[in-house]
Amino acid sequence: MMPTLKITEIFYSLQGETRTSGFPTVFIRLTGCPLRCHYCDTQYAFTGGKTLELEDILSTVKQYKTKYITVTGGEPLAQKRCLTLLTMLCDSGYNVSLETSGALSLIGVDSRVCTVMDLKTPASGEADKNLWSNLQHLKLDDQIKFVICDRDDYSWMKTIADAHDLYRHCEVLVSPSFGEVDHKELADWILEDELPVRYQLQLHKLLWDDEPGR
Repeated sequence: MMPTLKITEIFYSLQGETRTSGFPTVFIRLTGCPLRCHYCDTQYAFTGGKTLELEDILSTVKQYKTKYITVTGGEPLAQKRCLTLLTMLCDSGYNVSLETSGALSLIGVDSRVCTVMDLKTPASGEADKNLWSNLQHLKLDDQIKFVICDRDDYSWMKTIADAHDLYRHCEVLVSPSFGEVDHKELADWILEDELPVRYQLQLHKLLWDDEPGR
C-alpha cells in the first residue's frame, strides 16, 4: 500500500512570508500539531483532515504552474511520512520549503529543502518546547523565524540570536504577531538596534484578511 499523510488542505496562493514572499506557491498543509501557541491562526489544522496517498498529493500539486512548494501545518513533522513527501517533491524538481515550529527534530529532512524554523518566544506560551539541538542541523540557506508579541519578546530574540550566533548561522526573520505589537514600532526597534534581520509582514493577511486557503 502506498504511504499516506493526513492533509488539511492543498491550495495555491502567494507566499506571504520568508525570502520567497510574493511568489505563487502551492501550500500543502498537514494535519496535527503538538503545540498550542496563543496566536495560532491555523487551529483548524489541529484535527480532521483527509488521508491522501503521497502520489495523489503530487498529482494535485502538478495541476499548478509553479516551482514553489511549501509544506506546512499544523506541525508537518508530527507525521513521520512528511520526510518522504519532502524528498519526493525535491525529486520532482520543485523548490521546496518546510515551515516547522522547531519543536520536533530536523534530522532526516532532505538537504535540498529550505527549512523555515519558528523559534517560539516567551509570549507565545510555548517557548519551553523549542528543541535547541535543531540549530546544529540548519544550513546557511535555511531561515529562523521569530514572531514578536511585545517588547520582552523582542529583547529575548536579541539575546537568543547573540547567544547562538544566529546572524551568521542562517537568515533571521522577524515578524510582528498580528494585532499584538505595532508593526511600525517593531520596525523602528530593528532599525534603532541595526539588527541584520529580514523584517516581514504577513502578505496574505494584508491581502485576504487571513482567509483560510489563501
